[in-house]
Amino acid sequence: MSTVTSSFRMSQELRKRLEETARTLKKPKNRIIVQALEEHLKGKHGAVLAAEARRQSLLASVVSAEDEEFWARQSDTSGWR
Repeated sequence: MSTVTSSFRMSQELRKRLEETARTLKKPKNRIIVQALEEHLKGKHGAVLAAEARRQSLLASVVSAEDEEFWARQSDTSGWR
């Protein structure tokens, strides 16, 4: 896997927390940053998929209700007891 270098700004407090975490976990700061970014983006992608699933579910429930009303009007239930 090829990699690229990026730079970004962070607060002094965040930098200190990153350094402390890297020391505690005995992991490079870069690995912690990349892993956190991957997890964040995966979570965002999952949230987008969940929102789309909810949207489609709501659309399907509306269509279903309209279909049920249509078929209820079309059916002959006069002989039912």
